[in-house]
Amino acid sequence: MKMKYYFFSVGFIFVLAVLVGNTLFVIKETERGVMLRFGQLVNADIEPGLHVKIPWVNTVRKFDARIQTEDATPERFLTLEQKALEVDSYAKWRIVNVGQFYVSTRGNVSTAGSLLAQRINDGLRDQIGARTLIEVVAGERDQLMLDLTAELNETTASDIGIEVIDVRVKRIDLPDDVRSSVYDRMITERNREAQEIRSRGDELAIGIRADADRQVVIYEAEAYRDAERIRGDGDAQATAIYADAFNKDQEFYAFTRSLNAYRETFSSKSDVLLLDPDSDYFKYLKDGISPQ
Repeated sequence: MKMKYYFFSVGFIFVLAVLVGNTLFVIKETERGVMLRFGQLVNADIEPGLHVKIPWVNTVRKFDARIQTEDATPERFLTLEQKALEVDSYAKWRIVNVGQFYVSTRGNVSTAGSLLAQRINDGLRDQIGARTLIEVVAGERDQLMLDLTAELNETTASDIGIEVIDVRVKRIDLPDDVRSSVYDRMITERNREAQEIRSRGDELAIGIRADADRQVVIYEAEAYRDAERIRGDGDAQATAIYADAFNKDQEFYAFTRSLNAYRETFSSKSDVLLLDPDSDYFKYLKDGISPQ
């Protein structure tokens, strides 16, 4: 008898625990929930706290109410001047209307991310298509992201039940095929500029060398002129000295000239002269200089 009461008590406690476990549920502060009755939505926004449901009749779905990130895949867009850009972006979002979120996505966060990514790409296509390349890359990049965030929030809350906190463009780059042609064009332009600079340098170098050559010719001519003038002055002074010496002592002058002639004549041992012994050339060798 006691065994029957024991098993009955254990069974009752188990059934009670199952009933309580399927009746009571908790929604955390970081969560939002919806209640379904046989698949139909009966409570679109269950606030945080302890709640009661009918076991096996009601079903509770819980969702993360914190800010989430949707990292979109890079897409190609055209600017106002029809230049292709590859844009990589991401968005921060959170659930604000749990009922609409469940109806639109059946509670699938991945579906919500896909819908949001599609709208982000459509918005980027419109925003980039209305701006030039310079405006997208540098001038109005921040304004583009602000405009896109505001545009998305006009429809996402009512259509998907989410709020877009922020949309950020991580990277803007040229597509690989366009990048190669741009780099080739840049290299060609740089080579052309370098060739122009080298040509101007060669032209300046030719002018500098021509001027230097002209200066050399001028300096050499001036130096030759000065040298000839100095040489002429020296010859004139030498002539004047010789003339003065001749006038003072003609015999000594003749003797000096004969000594210079002897020195030049007998400077080499191989010199051979055939002269008359009575020639004036040997005058001072035979007679010497006569005293005055």
